[in-house]
Parts: sequence; C-alpha cells; structure tokens
Amino acid sequence: MAKVPNEGLQRLFDETNWTLSQCARQINLVGAENGTPLRTNASAVHHWLRGTNPQKETVRRCILEALSRRLQRPVTHTEAGFPSPVARSSNPTDTVEGMIELGRADMDPSRRAVLGAGLFSVALTIPGWQDVIGRTEAVQTGRALRVGMNEVEMVIAMTERISDLDDQFGGRHARPMAATFMINTVAPYLRADASDKVHKAMLSAASDLAYLTGYMAVDEGLHGLAQRYYVKALELAGAADDHLTYCTTLRGMSVQAVDLRHGRKAMELADAAAAASPKAGPRMLAFLAGQQAHAAAQTGDRTNALRRLREAESAMERAESRSRAFGSYDPSSLLYHASQVRYGLGDVAGSIEAMQQSDQHRFGVYRRARVRHRATLAERQLQVGHLEAACATWHLALDDFPMVQSGRADDRIKTMGGLIRPHLKNSTARELYERARGVAPALVA
Repeated sequence: MAKVPNEGLQRLFDETNWTLSQCARQINLVGAENGTPLRTNASAVHHWLRGTNPQKETVRRCILEALSRRLQRPVTHTEAGFPSPVARSSNPTDTVEGMIELGRADMDPSRRAVLGAGLFSVALTIPGWQDVIGRTEAVQTGRALRVGMNEVEMVIAMTERISDLDDQFGGRHARPMAATFMINTVAPYLRADASDKVHKAMLSAASDLAYLTGYMAVDEGLHGLAQRYYVKALELAGAADDHLTYCTTLRGMSVQAVDLRHGRKAMELADAAAAASPKAGPRMLAFLAGQQAHAAAQTGDRTNALRRLREAESAMERAESRSRAFGSYDPSSLLYHASQVRYGLGDVAGSIEAMQQSDQHRFGVYRRARVRHRATLAERQLQVGHLEAACATWHLALDDFPMVQSGRADDRIKTMGGLIRPHLKNSTARELYERARGVAPALVA
C-alpha cells in the first residue's frame, strides 16, 4: 500500500530552505551532541517526507530539535506529523511539549472553536503530587542556550503584568497574549541549559503562567480548555517541586467547579488543595478555607461551611497586609466567600450585606470582578424585591462593562436583560433596560 506523504514534515522542511543533505547533517549533529550518534542521510530524509515514520523515538526527537534550531521556535511531534510519545510515570516527556501544543492551538484563531468545544469533566484525572514530583529531567534537551535567574524574574514579571491586564480588562484579549508568551519564550527557557536551582524556578514560573492562562479560559467559558491548562500547571508544579503552586491550582479548579455548580467535585478539589498545601501562612490558610466553605455550602453541608468560614475569617485577621497582586486573597475576597456561603445556605439578605461590604473593600484594579459581583449583587437584591436598589447596582456594573472583555461579565449582563424585562412598566427599570441595550446590544435584546 502506498504511503501517505507527511505534509506536516514537508511544510517544516520547506520552511528551513535546506537541501536533503543539509537536513540530514543537522539531525546527525543534534544526535552527536546528545550522545546518540546517527547516520542519517539524504535518502532517509526523503523517505520520511514521503511518509515513512522514523522508528526510533530518539531519532524523531533529534529531527524535532534540528528543526526547532533552524526555525527558531519549538517544533512538536504533532506539528511534524509524528505520533506523540507515550508518557510514562518514570519518564514523562510530554510536560513542555504538551504546553507548547496547547498554547499554539490557543493562539490560533482558526483552532479556538475546536479547543472551546471541550466540556468540563467531573471525571478528569488529577495528577497527584507523587505522580508529578521530580520531572525536571524530562524537559531538558541540552540546547546551547543558557538561562539564569534574570530570565526567571522576567517570566514572573510578565505573568504578573498579564494578570493585571486580565483583572482590569478581562481575559478575552489577554489569554492569546499569554499563550504566545508561553510557547515563544517560556518553553524554550524550559529546554535551555540551566543550574538545577534556576531550572526549578523556571518550571515554577511556567506553572504560574499555565494556571493564569487556565483561569482566563474559565473567564471565557472555555471550561474543557481551562482544565487542560490547569492539569499542565499541576505537572509543571510537580516538576518544580512547588507545593504552593500545585495547591493553588487545585484550589482554582475547585473555583471553576463550584461556579459550574458541581458542588461535590468542588469540595473534593478544595480539600485536595488544603491537603497538598505546604506549611501555609495565615493568608494562604484563609485562601484555602474560604473556598472549602463555599464548596461545602453548595453541597448543603451547613456545619462544615460555617466552620471553614470561621477558619478563613480567623486566618485573615492574622494575615499581613496585601503584598502581591497575583494570587492574593484580601478582605474583599473573604467577604465574597461569606456572601456565597450565606446564599448557599439560604440567607439571601445576609449574602447581600456581605456582597455590599465586599464591593466596598475591593481594590480598584479588579474591574472585571467589580462588574461580575455587582451584577450578582443586583440579582439578589431583585430576588428579595428591591427593584430600585437592584437597578442602581446594575447601573454601577454597566459603568465598567464597556472596558471589560469577559465571557463571565457578558453572561451577567445577558442575565440582567432577562430579569429586568418583566419590570419594564417601572420607569427605573425601563431606564436601565434602555441604557443596557445601548451599551451591550448583542446581549440585551
């Protein structure tokens, strides 16, 4: 049977402008550098282009490395038309490659619809700490580039800047930026020569970036994609021996689950995050206990919800002042959790009071949260019959909405349109409705 030409490899080969012999020499050079002498010739390259698959995984990796060096960007098995390597617990080679594939697909507008089609899975297998720890050797390939702490600090700073943009303007534009940074800068750094200390620090920084990118996918409602980013963050955190980012990511997965009303899964993930946490300071304890309280309330476990909320409040009282924008947990966050717990336990009036206090304590940079949570507050005010108060709160949400590109914010404004429509005989409600139609005509018909 005739072989099918490898179109992916052919495209890459054409991009190199190599002859067959030049390609073979570069592959052999990579093999020699990595202690795997090869005897690739022009005929072998020709057969690969015609569809013959290199039998040995070591050969395929040398081909990918040679192409990556020539094209000055990471090249993966999938892009070259090769079968993906089988990941083994003792030698999981896919951590960085999987991150590249995920990021590359996410930054490609033509593939985002396919990526976004994935559904949230309550049966998702979460890699345990012992399964992911110690994977540092799997992401080094011995390239000539050497990195140090300056590059690590740059990745951390860029992640914080992207997080700031996400907080202020939503994730719709910031996530492709994060994906581009991930594959063009962070992935090559992970494959670069570095001391063990620097390499682990870079893995930890990459884990933070993957977590943030997953969080932004949640914001856009792309829940299957978000889970893939979160699992990648867990793998990177394990390779970095970074308990803190590992448990932070599990906690983020619990937030996603509770927002989708998968209460039991949210509780499972929140408990796993608390169990995985290293010796945590009071702010981290509040960060974890607040999420446990929210998840417990959603499952109807009143005793556990109130106990966890008291733990969070006690820990927050002992916490030092807020010092870091990304990943912080402040009084506004705690009051939000208090509101969610009270609402989940049937105390709507108490949830309104706590949400109002949360709004008063929220830092100005959190514009997206301000839109979402004010809209949620208005919904609850309307639920208890306070129509004019709800309209006033929705007006505040609309003040910020035009500057926010966020799927979750869009959902709240769309919900507002449906809730306010039955009250259009009221002049206050009609004024709000007309304003909303002008601000967000695609969401409020």
